[in-house]
Amino acid sequence: MNPTITWLQTLSGAEIAAIDAMLNRVSDADGVSSLSEHTYLHILAGGGPGEQHAVVRIGESIVGYAFVDDGVGEFLIDPAARGQGLGRLLLQRVLARGARIWAHGQLPAAQALAAQAGMMPVRQLCRYTRALSDLPQRRIPEAFTVRAFTEADAQAWLELNAAAFVDLPDQGGWTRADLDKRLQQPWFDADGFLLAFDAEGLAGFHWTKVHHGSIGEVYVLGVAPRTQGSGLGSALTCAGLAYLKAQGLTDVMLYVDTSNSAAVAMYTRLGFSRADCDVQYAMI
Repeated sequence: MNPTITWLQTLSGAEIAAIDAMLNRVSDADGVSSLSEHTYLHILAGGGPGEQHAVVRIGESIVGYAFVDDGVGEFLIDPAARGQGLGRLLLQRVLARGARIWAHGQLPAAQALAAQAGMMPVRQLCRYTRALSDLPQRRIPEAFTVRAFTEADAQAWLELNAAAFVDLPDQGGWTRADLDKRLQQPWFDADGFLLAFDAEGLAGFHWTKVHHGSIGEVYVLGVAPRTQGSGLGSALTCAGLAYLKAQGLTDVMLYVDTSNSAAVAMYTRLGFSRADCDVQYAMI
């Protein structure tokens, strides 16, 4: 039976459930999720303006899915439906919409598919890890005070996030809706969302996240440009690591764009080492 590919702006409840279940099967098979958190949250919300969702069916069964937003796409094929050329077909449809593609985990099959399509890597988002033992010690500089996030801090945080990640719009471009989606997640813990202030206002933040099991995450960390060189970034990192350790966790991870050389250097100094990478491909 030939596959059908339907592009949608919104997803039904049944489609969301089927895609979610398929994503779990793909994660189990590949050892890595095929979709970013950004995409997953938009799936759970059922889609929205500007988004494009491709659903691949064979008969009544959903066997593939793609997401395109702001010129960037991701896609997955159900493990039971692989080997039929569906990945190549779906990639062609996504590329026809002018999108770059994220491939997660540097899987050989994904690398081969990108190479066959004539695509080249243009970005790397790498996962770094370390144990939550023998933690480095960095004191918060005297000019700063630290407290937990409250919803009254939302606008100031969005403004600082935009300034800290001005060169990385997929992070720096978060809207209030993007923030609210995450504040509403079951894993959100305000006590693990640390904000640093100086005489001028919000100066830095370390938002931590607890995953299932014993793993924590440096979810987002940023400092105001005016504080660079003060040691605030390293101190906030260490404060967040100490918080995660106090929750009984044993390991921590983070994602960092390799173009952010200052952040890569800081995390390396604090004992993190590279585990794997997600790669963005584009037609060159």
